[in-house]
Amino acid sequence: MLLPPDTPQGIADALGYLQHHLQELIERQHVSESNINTTLAVLTAQLQQLTQLVANPSPLAVLNTPLLPVLSPPTSPSLALTAQRTRPKLSAPLDFSGERHNSCMFLNFCSLYIRLAPEQFYDEQEKILWALTFFKDGRAAKWSENVFCQEADTSVFPIPTWGDFEQQFRLHFFLVNAEADAINTLEGTSYH
Repeated sequence: MLLPPDTPQGIADALGYLQHHLQELIERQHVSESNINTTLAVLTAQLQQLTQLVANPSPLAVLNTPLLPVLSPPTSPSLALTAQRTRPKLSAPLDFSGERHNSCMFLNFCSLYIRLAPEQFYDEQEKILWALTFFKDGRAAKWSENVFCQEADTSVFPIPTWGDFEQQFRLHFFLVNAEADAINTLEGTSYH
């Protein structure tokens, strides 16, 4: 994908990672489709075999007919889960510009999304990169770009876990003392 020349490096890196991950997902989908086709072929053969046995109920035919292997149910937890019930549709968080008054809401929304759809994230780094895709302008975009610059300098992503991301996010974007700020606001407007 061609990006404008003024695209920040951090955003370009995140898009590159997402494109790579999308390719991996497409490859997994092809493997899943192949497995489904194999399963369908075996089931079709078993159905034909059963149809012949019902049409010709000879005891010798039953004894002499080799049975096709019986397929086991899918072992993938995500396949088993989707077979049981459907999940609610989740909306993505709004873009985050780094404004302190929106920081708690943004972090809570991301944490909720990750808890409700853990199967959408391959690992801890993917959770962090997903959250960083919403850092599109302001202080948040600068912080995101700094994270990717650190990675470029050290060849190691500087935030290893989601817990570390939450901690760094709180340090950079939460109000230093929200309770004192609220009291000052109330006292400043209601007592005078």
